[in-house]
Amino acid sequence: MENTDILISGAGIAGPALAYWLRRHGFRPVVVERAPAPRPGGQAVDLRGAGRTVIERMGLMERTRALCVEQRGIALVDRRGRHTARMPVELFGGEGIVSEIEILRGDLADLLREATDGVEYRYGDSVTALAEDADGVTVHFENSPARRFGLVIGADGLHSVVRRLAFAPGGGPEAHYRPLGGYHAWFTVHDPAFARELDSWFLMYNAPGGLVASARPGRLPGEVKASLGFRSDPLTLDRRDSAAQRRLLAERFAGAGWEVDRLLAGMAGADDFAFDSFGQIHLDRYSRGRVALLGDAGYSPSPLTGLGTSLALVGGYLLAGELAAAAGDFRTAYARYEELMRPYVARAQELPPGGVQGYAPDSALMIRLRAASMRWMGRWPLRPILAAQFAKAGDIVLPDYPLPARTT
Repeated sequence: MENTDILISGAGIAGPALAYWLRRHGFRPVVVERAPAPRPGGQAVDLRGAGRTVIERMGLMERTRALCVEQRGIALVDRRGRHTARMPVELFGGEGIVSEIEILRGDLADLLREATDGVEYRYGDSVTALAEDADGVTVHFENSPARRFGLVIGADGLHSVVRRLAFAPGGGPEAHYRPLGGYHAWFTVHDPAFARELDSWFLMYNAPGGLVASARPGRLPGEVKASLGFRSDPLTLDRRDSAAQRRLLAERFAGAGWEVDRLLAGMAGADDFAFDSFGQIHLDRYSRGRVALLGDAGYSPSPLTGLGTSLALVGGYLLAGELAAAAGDFRTAYARYEELMRPYVARAQELPPGGVQGYAPDSALMIRLRAASMRWMGRWPLRPILAAQFAKAGDIVLPDYPLPARTT
């Protein structure tokens, strides 16, 4: 591969992680991101299993721990705010629903970008067309001139533009998308009193009709990281119309109980509001020609699994390492990347018991049964079942790829 310029679409977690390892191996990554600037804050993501190992190999674990969100665990609450079940952080050795290392998505993305010092980032732009030939790929952009790259990597999330252009031309953006039967929104509420009331617990409330509301501590004083989710068949809703999404949530959750009205009031003024469906990406292959996919763009497991961050970090490490091991022979590298990742992805995409129904039970009886099952999670027969689910994050052996000496 004569042209070692590699375009990465997406500056979330997967894109910067890949850029870090590509640069360490001597390639020249360029990252393009549709958003006009890095997205701050966001919800807490888990660092567990092999994803944690990748962060350690990057030398970022100490800084990551310094930015962790302090949480005692997860607790289910009733309409009056009483805890009906708890799972403390330490129950599964720090690898449970709330892991030992929880960091805000924006904080982790910032750490990864800082570690890629010298990498070119282009914000406020997006890929519009790909023209591949024998020597590389001509990439057309929305707001800048076309440019040549040796390879193109789509790390641009669940609704990946690169996936649509390279894997489903004419098939629509959701050609490989598998809905799981629900939607969720997440946003930050600034409410110091509410933040104190959480007492460092991640609180989750279920209401009949498949409604879920949650609140967890943020990293900064007075921050509450909130989420609203509900079960639903696919909706006809503009993915970029946040006003319509907020109206839908306000209607669905009106009078739901607990602190939902407080969350809805905070949602109205939240500047980091995001909304999406629960879904997974399933592809026969993660590459086509000179284009490959990484993270949610290629194999989103859905937030229900808690393994999206691990897949993104591990995928970036393996993809860059295999390109280096193959001396830029992308066909060999892509095949090896697929061979290593696919079994890990398959296990990560297995939903926890009950799937979206377990997350959002639709009746008062099922809500009570969910609380009862959580109270039994630390005991037989549920403990080994849950332990196996949480252990999936570490269910891969990461190769050691030799790195060239750092240069100043």
